[in-house]
Amino acid sequence: MLQKTWVARPAEAGSSWYVVDAAGQPLGRLASRVAAVLRGKHRPDFSPHLDLGDHVVVINAARVTLTGRKLDTKIYYRHSLYPGGLKAEPARSLLARRPEAVVERAVRGMLPHNRLGRQLIKKLKVYPGPDHPHAAQRPQPLAL
Repeated sequence: MLQKTWVARPAEAGSSWYVVDAAGQPLGRLASRVAAVLRGKHRPDFSPHLDLGDHVVVINAARVTLTGRKLDTKIYYRHSLYPGGLKAEPARSLLARRPEAVVERAVRGMLPHNRLGRQLIKKLKVYPGPDHPHAAQRPQPLAL
């Protein structure tokens, strides 16, 4: 009997929407769970080279927690692409200024660093408060 290997196709796989409440959640645990859902690792038809993941909406990003002394010791870097243009900002001030950036950078670091990862990060929507404009997609709550 001839057996054939089944290969998933992104056109056949439907995409779901999930909403995650980040209030009181540790940043790393939240980011690893969200990255797994974006990647599609929770699905039985997971393929590492395909985008079969779901959309994730993270609300209350301003109320995410960092354990230990990370609020003061964790430093976020960026560069202006000019000589001497390295900027450093502690997590406490970035969380106060742009809380969605903290969650986005944590999730982005847990996705593949290639074309697939850049495609997957577009399915992440992060909002600092409890409101989001994606009610029409009827996102399901995602338990962490």
